[in-house]
Amino acid sequence: MTTAEVPRGLGGPVTGPVPQQSPVQGVQAVPGVPQYPSPLPYPQSTDHTDPAVTAGTAVPTGSAGLTAPAGTADPAGLVGGAESRTGPAPALPGQPAAFSPELARRDVPILHRLVNGHPLVWLDNGATTQKPRQVIEALAGFYGSANSNIHRGAHTMAREATEAFEAGRAAVARFLGAASPDDIVFVRGTTEGINLVAQSWGRANLGPGDDILVPVLEHHSNIVPWQMVAKETRARVVPVPLRPDGRIDLDAYADLLSMRTQLVALSHASNVLGTVPPVREMTALAHRYGAKVLVDGAQAVAHFPVDVQDLDADFYVFSGHKLFAPTGIGALYAKPDVLREMAPWQGGGNMIESVDFTRTTYAPVPHLLEAGTGHISGVVGLLAALNWLTSFDRDAVTAYETALMAHAQQALATVPGLELLGSAPERIGVLTFTLAGHDPAGIAEWLDRDGIAVRAGHHCAQPALAHYGLASAARASLALYNTPEEVDKLVASLQQLQQAG
Repeated sequence: MTTAEVPRGLGGPVTGPVPQQSPVQGVQAVPGVPQYPSPLPYPQSTDHTDPAVTAGTAVPTGSAGLTAPAGTADPAGLVGGAESRTGPAPALPGQPAAFSPELARRDVPILHRLVNGHPLVWLDNGATTQKPRQVIEALAGFYGSANSNIHRGAHTMAREATEAFEAGRAAVARFLGAASPDDIVFVRGTTEGINLVAQSWGRANLGPGDDILVPVLEHHSNIVPWQMVAKETRARVVPVPLRPDGRIDLDAYADLLSMRTQLVALSHASNVLGTVPPVREMTALAHRYGAKVLVDGAQAVAHFPVDVQDLDADFYVFSGHKLFAPTGIGALYAKPDVLREMAPWQGGGNMIESVDFTRTTYAPVPHLLEAGTGHISGVVGLLAALNWLTSFDRDAVTAYETALMAHAQQALATVPGLELLGSAPERIGVLTFTLAGHDPAGIAEWLDRDGIAVRAGHHCAQPALAHYGLASAARASLALYNTPEEVDKLVASLQQLQQAG
């Protein structure tokens, strides 16, 4: 079995119908779109052909009028041109398929529903991404034909579930460029991963007078855990300021680094400004002072490839639900030498070798840090999501998203009174904005009437908003399945809001 395969024996169909959900008020199914079929097979392929679409239907490879900015790679020629093809383009063995947002949208059932009588425009991807059918089917198939606890089970299904769980670990390692699956610890998400590092590594390595450098643009999940452990160890959290365009002030960062610095905690992409810091260069500078570096990859992993060994990160964390996978599952990567030094954060089953009332011996990492029964189906869903995402040409996805973001920036500039936050040259498709005369919550409620979902509030990044003198803002965040037409609907609705006064 290859490292990313789901083991044989889990392919039996689910018997019996999948219960139908109660209708949600204001939400209707799109006429002509078939309901999700049952029974659901397991495991899932990454074939992007929609069985409900008849053979011979032309699928556009790009979105009309959308072109990549000058200097942006577009290896598959997907962000411009009017070519069409029948079904997904064939890929050479071992190579990803070509990409178009239309192909991705075919796989995501929820994008074909109506909200308040309008087709759903999901622009809240920074909060959570929608799930392709491959993930939904993998979850249903696991529970319908392979549900079992993992490890130490002598029966067939326990063995199969364990193999699927560890296949997910291997897939995460490969996705992040880690040297070994043993470098991967499963957690509930980015928040739990950072807390694990703070409580396990931090308690043992931080002390009075030590510094933890945290840029102002960070999510609360990469601030509060360090404040908690700093209070306990008498270390201090030192904010790294931002420049007016939302970039980290690298001169200030270099000045703040010292032999007192034990840790630098920074995001690979900001959830409120979209800024992508020069993580590799910042890590190299921190290592000169002997400091460790934790990278919050929650907003990054869905948008561009990550190689933790190239970054030289000591820790890297991400959440599955921002990567088209289920909620409640995520992963922590740590360098092997660092991981082996980390004490258990929680005690219980799965993380032990033997227990009596005089002495307990522990299992090796990564199991040492995975107390109790993990989110097994979540790992199965994460594996399906990784297979789905990596089945596309990642460079083509990145190029498309870059072009889509440029289109959105230009289109939003036509809305009177709208101001975008941040203008860092390296950024992902996060568009946080204010609109003169309207509070963010009111903006979100107006857009929801047109079926457009955006986020409003402080986005768990109050220091970043305070940098711009704000307490809240509205945010539209893009993913690979969004289209220029959806952006144009957002802009049209905002223009109508301004006209309505």
